Amino acid sequence: MDKDKERYHRQLIIPEIGEEGQEKLSNAKALIVGVGGLGSPVAFYLAAAGIGTIGLLDKDIIDISNLQRQILHSTSRVGTAKVKSGEYVLKDLNPGINIITYELQLNDKNIGQIIEKFDIVIAAVDNLETRYLLNRVCIEKDIALVEGGVFNWDGTVHTIIKGQGPCYNCLYPEVKITPRVPGVIGPIVGLVGSFQAMEVIKFVLGTGALLTDRMLLIDGFNSAVTEIKVKVNDQCPVCSNNN
Repeated sequence: MDKDKERYHRQLIIPEIGEEGQEKLSNAKALIVGVGGLGSPVAFYLAAAGIGTIGLLDKDIIDISNLQRQILHSTSRVGTAKVKSGEYVLKDLNPGINIITYELQLNDKNIGQIIEKFDIVIAAVDNLETRYLLNRVCIEKDIALVEGGVFNWDGTVHTIIKGQGPCYNCLYPEVKITPRVPGVIGPIVGLVGSFQAMEVIKFVLGTGALLTDRMLLIDGFNSAVTEIKVKVNDQCPVCSNNN
């Protein structure tokens, strides 16, 4: 820990963290699913905070159109796998952490053996199929899940912990939706991703109020943040029998 005191000094002096809290962060394992717009700020802040093991999961390569909002990547790495680009940047930022990369598409066959290695999962994806899959398996395996979503100027953040509040299916009953590419302004992913990273850090430290029974609605266009209460759906096919 001595060698890290200078690096982490500004958070070590926070009463709720200190050396004991920093040790918790160092021992934590967080998986970021989606290394794009939302995954970028999440990855930066978790790496900077000293989360000891960070998993990066994404099947895509960097496209020039990503760079308007995906700040983990750069023009020189267009065509590179996002997970490899992320690994390079995060190890340069904090060489003391461990980065595990998964350049693949998450599915029913591989998800279990991947997420069971982690304490908490961050959903930073842009498709409903993966959201529902993550929600179901995290509930089954009792792994915390931090959800974030963005559309145009708006964003949402919600943390899912088995038995402590509604799951994703409670709030968004599973439906088939025709895929479409949403508009996204860059700073909204920064706001949502930063809140997601904050939820992860609080969860690891065991301090603060998590968004398990609340959801944050972030309106970037009108510079407003609204908190709404959310409740478990007693008829939810995913969590009603698991709580």
